[in-house]
Amino acid sequence: MKNVYKILAFALILVFVITACAPPEEPVVEEPAVEEPAVEEEVEEPQEMETLRIAIVSPSAINDFAFTQSIYDAMLALQEEYGEDAIEFDYSESMFIVDDAAAAIRDYAATGYDMVIAHGSQYGSSLQEIAPDFPEVSFAWGTTVDTFGQENIYAYEAASHEGGYVNGVMAAMLTESKVIGVVGPIETGDAKLYVDGFVAGVKATDPDIEVLVTYINSFSDVALAAETAQTQIAAGADVMTGTAQMVVGAIGKIQEAGGYWFGTQADQSSFAPDSVVASQVYHWDVVLKEMIELRSDGTLGGQSFAINLENGGEVMVFNPDLEIPAEVKAAGEAAVQGIIDGSITIELP
Repeated sequence: MKNVYKILAFALILVFVITACAPPEEPVVEEPAVEEPAVEEEVEEPQEMETLRIAIVSPSAINDFAFTQSIYDAMLALQEEYGEDAIEFDYSESMFIVDDAAAAIRDYAATGYDMVIAHGSQYGSSLQEIAPDFPEVSFAWGTTVDTFGQENIYAYEAASHEGGYVNGVMAAMLTESKVIGVVGPIETGDAKLYVDGFVAGVKATDPDIEVLVTYINSFSDVALAAETAQTQIAAGADVMTGTAQMVVGAIGKIQEAGGYWFGTQADQSSFAPDSVVASQVYHWDVVLKEMIELRSDGTLGGQSFAINLENGGEVMVFNPDLEIPAEVKAAGEAAVQGIIDGSITIELP
């Protein structure tokens, strides 16, 4: 019996030993979920703007203190805004012979320019003939609203009577002789509009002032402009204005006489700092920018544009080197605001 107990005891000890020596169960480790690699979205690289090549054909020099300088300054402003890599421009100045201008316009279009600006109303018939031959080129011309119904011609004009009116108001307040002279070029376009607006401003301020208006039938005859100004000064004019590139001749004469001058198209104060009171300055870049943006969207022409005091295409600039009576400047600024807000209606003849 004792032997049986011994056997059972030995078996029990053996079970405990086996259990104790058995390797521990390995813990179940959950493997982490494998994340799928993220798919990177394709990001389109911004396309660099192709260089827009623009050419200008104009009737006078780029430093004429008038019509051509206004478009040249506008191109410089656009180039500064967009960058020289975005806009490249060339120009042909002093193209007062229409046939020469037409040849230049056609040459620019044929040699890969994207836009050709014929800056002169005398170029209209040439543009009408040339534009259909280059349907992928945008053409622009001024000052006019006529696109000839062609889809690749833009037209632009200036509401020049607005600044003309402002100048007329101030001129009426400065004249002592009650005689004011006006030297105009050809009675058309923004030239006539400016002269009419100027006369309206004078008459609205003092209807008793005599305004001598002479059109010399030339945009470029500086000598004839000087001669006309001298005649008006001899007739009593002590304040004068005029428009187009030939006015430098007239400005010189009124400066010699010690009178006042009011300018338009470009800032003329540096030409005669002792005489120029204020200038209506054209900022064609306001409408040229619209044309450029339209062209980038596929519209090559067929629309007309206008600059004015409200849209910033026309800006009144006072001569900082001339002591302008405070009441005169205030009247000019009030006229600008009145035209913009509609409280002043310009009565044109």
